[in-house]
Amino acid sequence: MSTATPPSRAQTGLAMPRGAAHAGLGHKELSLAELLANARPLAEQMAREGVTVIDADFHSREEDDWLEILEYVDNDVWEHLLRSSGGGRLWIPGGPASGRVQEMGERMRAATAWREARAEEPGAEGHNLRLGEVLDALGIARVLLFPQHILNLGSNPFQELEVQIARAHARWITERVLAKDPRFISSLFLPLSDPAACVALVEEFGDKPGVVGFTITSSRYEALHTSGYLPIFAAMEERGLALVFHSSFSYREPSMRMFNRFLSLHAMGFPHFNMVHATNWIVNGLPERFPGLKLLFVEGGLAWIPFLMQRLDHTVMMRASEAPLLTRLPSDYMRDFYYTTQPMEATSIRELQATLEFINANDRLLYASDFPHWDWDPPSRIWDLPFLSEADRRGILGANAAGLFGFEPDPPANGKAARS
Repeated sequence: MSTATPPSRAQTGLAMPRGAAHAGLGHKELSLAELLANARPLAEQMAREGVTVIDADFHSREEDDWLEILEYVDNDVWEHLLRSSGGGRLWIPGGPASGRVQEMGERMRAATAWREARAEEPGAEGHNLRLGEVLDALGIARVLLFPQHILNLGSNPFQELEVQIARAHARWITERVLAKDPRFISSLFLPLSDPAACVALVEEFGDKPGVVGFTITSSRYEALHTSGYLPIFAAMEERGLALVFHSSFSYREPSMRMFNRFLSLHAMGFPHFNMVHATNWIVNGLPERFPGLKLLFVEGGLAWIPFLMQRLDHTVMMRASEAPLLTRLPSDYMRDFYYTTQPMEATSIRELQATLEFINANDRLLYASDFPHWDWDPPSRIWDLPFLSEADRRGILGANAAGLFGFEPDPPANGKAARS
């Protein structure tokens, strides 16, 4: 064991002068304008080489458009409560109040820097303009647009409110964002507390331009293999839509309450919930019952996938009678699923290369930035991997997403694309 003295904070460049203002540190260490400027040369190179980039996890901020979204709430009582109690700001009763725990106390402040770097204009036109500037800088042709706070509605005790907000957001984003800018596509939030409402959402919005799927925030506790949820998946399969599991974390999960640092929760929470739903989906034979339904797992990292493949294969081979619907090993079903890159565990190139080979990344992995969260990744995270072939880079950065969502791999110059 080494007994060398660890480097001091001054030697690592992390020291803060005595009396320095914390508020200024975030801007000095994280300048959004500088980050985007640094990304432009690669974006220009990819454009010259005809590489299409599709971002499979990009977040908008409901705070910017909250009053517009509330215009679509059907229930006058809920609409009045949300509007008046929030005082014009985003407010959801019973919602988690984690604050800025992800932003490291003014040091890693991607979302805050994004908000403060823009003179934000209200409404969908300003919304599209702001996001469009980021897409141009990163060389991204399209983004799969997710909300942020709405993804946490599954932990809200007011089930009726979950349906009201999910439907209002679906109407808002399809009418005011997707219909006006073909660079944006979306997987709409499913309010699982009401399965019938989920089916109604799929039937009403599943064929809207830009809608490519529906999202389940995987930090939930509904058993999706039970009969009440099956009509949702049948309606989606019929329309060729993707079922998206967007992972998250939850301090309300009993096992997670033992963690006393956010880094612990972040490391374990995101893959934990994706593993739970993937296991239930496979063991209960849903890939056999809905063979045409494509699954995408978002923001859980990649290291959990080989682990779960091996663990389930091992156990199913010993207890096959408990999974009578399966005709293949669990790992074979998992290699048919799609996954996103962010956050990609890359501390060891050797292990990362083995992971990507194990999961058929060449045609099942989708680039995702997770912008504007604190650990978001530009396309260079994929472009710069030394072991990827040219075909692999093009597949992960855009072609795999185009195949999953039914778009042409190389969109026309006007940015529009047709659903297959």
